[in-house]
Amino acid sequence: MIADRMQGFEASGIRKVFDLAQKIKNPVNLSIGQPDFDIPEEVKKEAVKAIEQGFNRYTITKGMPELCEKILGKARNENGIKAEDIMITSGVAGALTLAFLVLINPGDEVLVPDPYFVSFKHLVNLCGGKIKFVDTYPDFKITPERISPHISPRTKILIINSPSNPTGVVCKPQHLKEICEFAEKHNLIIISDEIYKDFIYEIEYQSIGKYYENTVTCGGFSKSHAMTGWRLGSAIGPAKIIDEMMKLQQYTYICAPSFAQAAGVKAMDVSMDAYIEDFRKKRDFVCDGLKERYELTRPDGAFYIFPQVPWGTDEEFVTEAIKHDLLIIPGRVFSEKKTHFRVSYAASLETLKRGVEILNSLV
Repeated sequence: MIADRMQGFEASGIRKVFDLAQKIKNPVNLSIGQPDFDIPEEVKKEAVKAIEQGFNRYTITKGMPELCEKILGKARNENGIKAEDIMITSGVAGALTLAFLVLINPGDEVLVPDPYFVSFKHLVNLCGGKIKFVDTYPDFKITPERISPHISPRTKILIINSPSNPTGVVCKPQHLKEICEFAEKHNLIIISDEIYKDFIYEIEYQSIGKYYENTVTCGGFSKSHAMTGWRLGSAIGPAKIIDEMMKLQQYTYICAPSFAQAAGVKAMDVSMDAYIEDFRKKRDFVCDGLKERYELTRPDGAFYIFPQVPWGTDEEFVTEAIKHDLLIIPGRVFSEKKTHFRVSYAASLETLKRGVEILNSLV
């Protein structure tokens, strides 16, 4: 009865922990990847205004022209991205789904750095592609030397996620340039998931789209402005790819939510610097609190830390943490290895203090 393509899918490990949180009376929840602040008031007011003024119907498939122009203009002028066209999507998840569906033929090979965001693996399988995992342990850096052994005549796409979920590691400019030279040599398409690009600490953010034109850059408002439930994202890249993605969007998502698009125009003018600085302090607190007892790579961005388990497998360790009311995610959700776990520091300082205490007690 059920289609064969569903055999490779299983319930998200993240959602399993999320559901578990509902059953614990007072959990220390360091598992969910969404900001712990609310959408800025001026952005919410803009959404309400759009709804009340009747901006509730379909938009054009491409998205509101004003929002398209604003996102594409910023990408070109501030980030130096060499992109021909843009479309507004139902979150970055929508952008990734459309990009994978229009680019991957059965048997095409897709290079996925390990650790990886959970969707990459399943979307490639959905499209009939073949995943080649690129091991980036222990420092989680993506380099041509690590990619090269996985190249074959069927290799078509390289996935980049910077800053990374689950590691928080950001690709350095020198590595980006080297990866682009490698991609050009092997005629690869790069799909760059940049949903966390606003959460960068100490270093300067650079998009790989700045160096390589054959890149589909996916971004959105879910993390930067806490608009996770509003499903607003974008894809920019070569016109021939964006055109095909828009064609497919006509028959799937139709368009991103209209009120969210209107609010997105406003959101781009709202400074989120204070929120980002708050997250930098939380990163420092958690890293400093765990560094004596855990092997970890200090993240440059996003709001995750990916420490190595001090004993046992990831699931054994996480199971013990849950017995102490601490919710974290086993590393195998994001990796082919079973050696790490993910901590989200998108939580109050009080919750983080409790979490650090519990983690240190488990060593």
